[in-house]
Amino acid sequence: MPTSRRPELLAPAGTLDMMRTAFAYGADAVYAGQPRYSLRVRNNSFGQLETLAAGIDEAHAAGKLFYLVANIYPHNAKLRTFEDDMAPVIAMKPDALIMADPGLIMMVRERWPEVDVHLSVQANTTNYASVRFWQSVGVKRIILSRELSLDEVAEIRDTCPDMELEVFVHGALCIAYSGRCLLSGYFNHRDPNQGTCTNSCRWDYKLHEAGENAAGDVQSCGNTPLGNPTDFGTVGTALGSALGGGPRHIGGSKVWLLEEGSRPGELMPIEEDEHGTYILNSKDLRAIEHVQRLVEIGIDSLKIEGRTKSPYYVARASQGYRRAIDDAVAGRPFDTRLLGELEGLASRGYTDGFYQRHHTPEHQNYLRGHSES
Repeated sequence: MPTSRRPELLAPAGTLDMMRTAFAYGADAVYAGQPRYSLRVRNNSFGQLETLAAGIDEAHAAGKLFYLVANIYPHNAKLRTFEDDMAPVIAMKPDALIMADPGLIMMVRERWPEVDVHLSVQANTTNYASVRFWQSVGVKRIILSRELSLDEVAEIRDTCPDMELEVFVHGALCIAYSGRCLLSGYFNHRDPNQGTCTNSCRWDYKLHEAGENAAGDVQSCGNTPLGNPTDFGTVGTALGSALGGGPRHIGGSKVWLLEEGSRPGELMPIEEDEHGTYILNSKDLRAIEHVQRLVEIGIDSLKIEGRTKSPYYVARASQGYRRAIDDAVAGRPFDTRLLGELEGLASRGYTDGFYQRHHTPEHQNYLRGHSES
């Protein structure tokens, strides 16, 4: 059935070319940020005030919206410079600031009460009570956590009918809860919550034979990748027993089953191809088949992730979701061909995340705090 509610299609913009491409292929709005205060430092041309001003002016001239991202969790040093740095940016009149840190939000609300604030997904909003809290302090829109199911999103919409709600429908997913990750900081001192994440979860990892020394410390037995798993003590007893002395092979890739010592019988597959094993590398989100339901729920904005991606990515994703939104609003059934048209954009494969929670055994279960697998 046709509906008069048409959600905004919000696309990423790391450069002016990406912004123009997004608008050309159907986006209603873009989001971009300065490297110092947003969570994207790489492939970001909006660090120059002239470029940022040009982007905002060009978007407004085209009848589009431009949201400025300032969603870091700052330490004191950045807190001291924030207002002075933001003053010329606010003067450019972005349509809203996307923010996460309560202190920064308070500073903006006190100095620039006329500026709309959208709460970033980094703030982990997972329930309607949190939505009500942020509404009480003047936040105009909530970008809901990716860890919510469609039913939970609908309940928040029903409980908070006068708050703008935004959800992610496409793009990279983080293995940590709404991006609260420390891997990059641990490996190479690049803090994800300061915008310098090096995506350590996407690196390839190799299995090496290991064992315990006399002190009980785990140490490598050499640089040779683990080929025929053996029982070498409490570190990995299941590598030998679970596999019958050797790995099984699937399509030319080597796969081991790992068993954690205190969880006998819970076997975890580790697959390794010629490049290594990607044990932390999440599939990308693709929720285009759920656009119809999100329109029915009354979501105000559907968001595509990818400020560091290419203009081609932005074009294909914006085009696909534009068609899905228009079909849903017009009451037309979902065109399954859109799934295939997005297929080439994700080398990691796709998932619909938590939107259909528990509909397969492999889906994560944050509600009860353990995996269904």
